[in-house]
Amino acid sequence: MDHVAARSKRTFRDYLSISARGFCMGVADVVPGVSGGTMAFILGVYEELLDAVHSVNGRFLGLLFRLRLREAVDGFPYPFLIALVGGIMAAIFSLAQFFAWALAHHPVQVWAFFFGLVLASIIAVRGKVSAWTATEVLALLLAAAAAFVLVGAVPVETTSAAWFVFLSGAIAICAMILPGISGSFILVILGKYEYMLNAVVQRDFLPILIFGCGGILGLVFFARVLRWLLRRFHDATVAALIGLMAGSLRKIWPWKETVETFTDRQGVIKPLIEQNVLPASLSEDVLLAITLGIAGCAIVLVIEHLATRRSPEKTED
Repeated sequence: MDHVAARSKRTFRDYLSISARGFCMGVADVVPGVSGGTMAFILGVYEELLDAVHSVNGRFLGLLFRLRLREAVDGFPYPFLIALVGGIMAAIFSLAQFFAWALAHHPVQVWAFFFGLVLASIIAVRGKVSAWTATEVLALLLAAAAAFVLVGAVPVETTSAAWFVFLSGAIAICAMILPGISGSFILVILGKYEYMLNAVVQRDFLPILIFGCGGILGLVFFARVLRWLLRRFHDATVAALIGLMAGSLRKIWPWKETVETFTDRQGVIKPLIEQNVLPASLSEDVLLAITLGIAGCAIVLVIEHLATRRSPEKTED
């Protein structure tokens, strides 16, 4: 895509439209299980987003580090990125407080909704594998087993050290740009979803900045590795991603029993190790959680249906 030509033809109204699409992507990114990449695909900005990501190359970074800013931004789609990222950030900052409140007061119902979202995402993404051979099945099973063991071994509370927040940002951003894979869900696996949500609510900009720097690194380097894997070993890579999502469902099962606790720096007792249990009875709260889980499934399947209608032919990520 010729970014310079596209930039010269766009009006202020066009950039408002891009910001609105970014807002929709931000809504998707803040909810574990709904992919911002899928939303970008539905709204028709996915290919331009990938082009923009790949504009951050060695030449661009070299010019930037040498402070040759005019040459660096010449041909770089910064108006598009500013409009899109602005919309994404507006959604994240406006919705973070609601989800932080919901997780604090209605955790079972919220996690049931998220569980439905992720379960449906697995169903939706499986269609991106063009042929299920023994290789793809093996990749799925190995990834699912690894994720199941890993999320069971990871404590509920992971370290909030700067290096881990940075790493979380780098890993999550890769998922955010892939249709069908939720970056927020990756944060759930890493135990940093609620932490980052609270940082946004409390306007604690240091962890947000560290997370953002990790995201930029992931976007520039890790995303290229994922793109290479998807181009060279598309079906096996997608099958492995599905396996990771399936195995990680263990992490967001709504009903849990606390096995071991710890006291945080503020003196608050929090769960350290939990195990999944079945609800004791079909109470009103349990029925509401199940209903929300079904609603979560329906939302993702509708989004996937809209994406399929928009592009009947399968496209590789």
